Amino acid sequence: MKVRRKIIEIDEERCDGCGLCIIGCAEGALKIIDGKAKVIADKFCDGLGACIGECPNDALAIVEKEADEFDEIAVEEHLSQMEKEQTHEAPAPSTGCPSATLQSFAPTACQKANQPTAHERGVSALSHWPVQIRLVPPQAPFLKNAHLLVAADCTPLAYPDFHERLLKGKVVLMGCPKFDDVQDYIDRFAAIFNASDIASITAAIMEVPCCSGLPYIIKKGMEKAGKTVPMETVVISTRGQILEQQVA
Repeated sequence: MKVRRKIIEIDEERCDGCGLCIIGCAEGALKIIDGKAKVIADKFCDGLGACIGECPNDALAIVEKEADEFDEIAVEEHLSQMEKEQTHEAPAPSTGCPSATLQSFAPTACQKANQPTAHERGVSALSHWPVQIRLVPPQAPFLKNAHLLVAADCTPLAYPDFHERLLKGKVVLMGCPKFDDVQDYIDRFAAIFNASDIASITAAIMEVPCCSGLPYIIKKGMEKAGKTVPMETVVISTRGQILEQQVA
C-alpha cells in the first residue's frame, strides 16, 4: 500500500558507488547496482536516515513522497535471507575451475638462494592463489599468521613497484569496494580475522573517492570479529606514485 512518508532518495550524479551508506543501513535497504547505491525496495527503508552520515558526497537525503509502507516483518525476512547467503561457504573444490583451487607457490629457501640478483625485480612476489577476496576461504592455510596486503584492483596497474614494495613477503587479497558487495566483504574479513591470526594489514588503495571505503570495510570486519590488527593504509595516485601512508 502506497502512503506519503519520509524515505531515502539518492542523487545518482553525486553517488560514486563507494558503498559506505550500505554499512549504515541496518535494514539492508541499499545495494550497489551498476556502480550506484539504490534503494532496492521502499518497504525496507524506514526513512530515519542512519545511512546519510556515512556518505562522503552528500548524495543521500530524506524526502517525503508516495512510497510503500515500511514493513518490519519483510525487513526481518530480508535480513535473514541476506545472512543465509553471506554465511554460506562452499568448500573450495579440488578439481574444476582453477580460480577456486587453493595453491601456495612461495619459493623455497634453496630457490631464493640461487636466484640471480639481477633477476630479482623480474620475479613475481605472489605466493598463493586465488587472490580475489570473494574466492579465498577464511581458513586458507596461507592466511595463518599472515602479513596481509588488501589491495584495490587498480593498484597493481598504477603502481610500478607493486611486487617489490608492497607485495613482497605478504599474502594479498584483492577486490573493488565500488563494484563488489560491501557487506559480503565485511563478513568475509570478520571470518578471516576469526579463523586466522593475521599479524598485520596493509591496505593499498587508489586516490579516487570510491577506494576510500576499503580501509573502512576492513575496520568493520575487525569490529565484527572483535579483533584489533595493526593496519597501514597506502594511497596511490593515478600516475603511480605513493601519495600518503597512514598507520591506524
